[in-house]
Amino acid sequence: MTLEELGKSEFVVGLKETKRAVENGIASCVFVASDCDERFSAKLKAKCAENGIPVVESFSKKEMGEACGIKVKAAAAAVLKAR
Repeated sequence: MTLEELGKSEFVVGLKETKRAVENGIASCVFVASDCDERFSAKLKAKCAENGIPVVESFSKKEMGEACGIKVKAAAAAVLKAR
């Protein structure tokens, strides 16, 4: 999945919101910034692995923030399943 697809999808932004989406079973794909500190992203990536959710780590926090249409950097984002 690309950042362009992320921006066109229904999504949530931020580590807490992304982790919540994974735990609630509504995330279909998770983006974790390549420059996100491992101390913060390790639990999220482990949850994704438990639930079989693909994790994309190809983009920086700045690129992800821009793709999500926010004025700050984003460490994580989740594309939500279609309802």
